[in-house]
Amino acid sequence: MDAKQIIMNYTVPPGLSDFETLAQAILEVMPDELQEHVEDLGIMVEEFADDAMQSDVGVDDPYELLALYRSASDLSPGVQKKQPDGDDILILFRRPILDLWCESCEDITALLREVMIEEIARAHDFPDNEVDEMTSRHHQQIL
Repeated sequence: MDAKQIIMNYTVPPGLSDFETLAQAILEVMPDELQEHVEDLGIMVEEFADDAMQSDVGVDDPYELLALYRSASDLSPGVQKKQPDGDDILILFRRPILDLWCESCEDITALLREVMIEEIARAHDFPDNEVDEMTSRHHQQIL
């Protein structure tokens, strides 16, 4: 299927709840190497990273940050988590991902899966070559 057919399947960009549903389904088919790291992982979807998040990772442009992995140990004492289900949280930023989707013309599911694999693997200190191998191996997997 070419990129134009994929894009034309959407009459409007996927919303926050669509992204969350898709991300939850993608978690179930993560590479074996990441399975133990995603068992209790919570998913949050925001439009953009806030100023504090951007500052934490040294990003000036909110479109540069696609996702952010936060472990429970990253939270300051007294800070309440927005996601109560898991200790760790993967925050996906909808607008930057949609912008990348429009630029790349890739399937949104494959693109989101790649973003998630990269962020989770890097958060758990996987070497770049293993991250690249995981994303390429799972790039074409369809849910």
